[in-house]
Amino acid sequence: MSRYAENTSVSVSNSKAEIERLIERYGASGFMSGWDATRAVIAFAMNERQVKFVLPMPARDEKRFTHHSRGMRTADAALKEWEQACRQRWRALALVIKAKMEAIESGISEFDDEFMAHIVLPNGRTVSEEAKPRIAHAYKTREMPALLPDYSGDST
Repeated sequence: MSRYAENTSVSVSNSKAEIERLIERYGASGFMSGWDATRAVIAFAMNERQVKFVLPMPARDEKRFTHHSRGMRTADAALKEWEQACRQRWRALALVIKAKMEAIESGISEFDDEFMAHIVLPNGRTVSEEAKPRIAHAYKTREMPALLPDYSGDST
């Protein structure tokens, strides 16, 4: 099975810059990005919402990078394989965001519907982080929990 952009030569920095230009073109009022050894993060402000995408990054020492069918790869070859996997993930993220923006622009969908899982709530967690455990619980117990906590401060 092939993956989108698995052979791309577009650099991570160019994909990140493309995402930034894209969301700016569609009206974002802020953008930030960062990374650590296991993930990259982009976040932006748009339509009175904060949106965050966390992009899991592959570990450099994964066997798919360090080995091939004939044994161990050289360190340089393993690095090239890992870099290719990183480029592929960034290209896929750029595609996802572009598709969401185009769906909104074309009237196919609305902003909140397209980005719902990635909208950051007042507690700093995304809708996905809040809702996934509740969805799993609902399916397990057949009980409908409140999907989101009450952030209004109103105790009535």
